[in-house]
Amino acid sequence: MIGHERLLLENKAWAMEKLQDDPGFFERMKDTQEPEYLWIGCSDSRVPANEVTGTQPGEIFVHRNIANMVVHTDLNMLSVLQYAVQVLKVKHVIVCGHYGCGGVKAAMTQTSLGIINKWLRNIKDVYRFHQEEIETFNSDEKKVNRLIELNVKEQVMNLAKTSIVQKAWKDHQRPYLHGWVYGLDNGILHPIFEMAPGSQLERIYTFDNL
Repeated sequence: MIGHERLLLENKAWAMEKLQDDPGFFERMKDTQEPEYLWIGCSDSRVPANEVTGTQPGEIFVHRNIANMVVHTDLNMLSVLQYAVQVLKVKHVIVCGHYGCGGVKAAMTQTSLGIINKWLRNIKDVYRFHQEEIETFNSDEKKVNRLIELNVKEQVMNLAKTSIVQKAWKDHQRPYLHGWVYGLDNGILHPIFEMAPGSQLERIYTFDNL
């Protein structure tokens, strides 16, 4: 059997199982989408949002990129964020990284990797902001994992700096912003940072005319 054909067979088995458990499942799914959560996660295949959170289709809106970044020039991410916040009216936005992230590891080297260099530059900036703290750790693994945590915090703060989130905070007192890190070795999500609606930012990042 060709590799991709297995996926199609698994899909048919999954669909049949869903119908057996709940005959109305797909009928409900096709007409409505009302998730409470937006998940901004890493593209790593070992961190599937639905599985690690135990959520069902329709419960979590997902955007993934290398190293779970919130970059203010990324129209893809911003479009997902705007749709999730303004149309789906999500109550929570979660930035989820994971320990041992290859993107963060790569950002800590001087190796040129082609076009991804431009993406990883954003992580290098996080390292520069926190270099003194990171270099206090006595192993490369601990340094990487601390940068992973700090990067997640930075991306949550980048969410709060968007006019999309600030307007929703002002008008609707949502969403809550969360920064989590997933442990590949044990499957546990570790909350490390959060911002409630209306959290204070440095004034230069706030918008007065929303």
